[in-house]
Amino acid sequence: MGRPIDLEAIRAAVERNSARPSSDYDLNPGIVLPEGRSLRPAAVLIPVLGDRVILTKRASHLKHHPGQIALPGGKIDATDAGPADAALREAREEVGLDPANVALIAELPAHETVTGYTVTPVLAQVRADFTAVPEQGEVAEVFRVPLAFLMDPTRYRVEARRWRGTLRHYYVAPYGPYYIWGATARILKSLADRVSR
Repeated sequence: MGRPIDLEAIRAAVERNSARPSSDYDLNPGIVLPEGRSLRPAAVLIPVLGDRVILTKRASHLKHHPGQIALPGGKIDATDAGPADAALREAREEVGLDPANVALIAELPAHETVTGYTVTPVLAQVRADFTAVPEQGEVAEVFRVPLAFLMDPTRYRVEARRWRGTLRHYYVAPYGPYYIWGATARILKSLADRVSR
């Protein structure tokens, strides 16, 4: 990308450029979705600290998405005031991020997953550095990826694998030993596309 990428550039791009909701099905137009399907609401935080984005690696023993790279987040509980509240709560639980250390920037368009969730990404600035405390039993590792890497659409490519008997295509953005893919990669690529316009 020709211009520097920082949080102010991303904030301006989000205000300037609209975006549509995304889906795990974007690259798989032949899949017919069941009518009347019920999606569970969830939210993830895109926490930007300086020139880095904080990501997690899920524990390998988990039943759902073991070992996958993820943004801090989870389902929206009845006690949450909305997606931002849920994302902040989950970030505190998963990585020890104090909500008082976070400045919310924007709720981004929702993303539908093949696992039946509609996920609202919440872009936020982490005001000051902190010592991450991975949630025992759920988070194996907390790490940071350069913002410039994640906001470069050319870093993403399409791969495919068989899932439930069907060839499924999805975005990936490998970074060092980390294989960022699926919903996390799609959410971040949507933001990168928006920023690059």
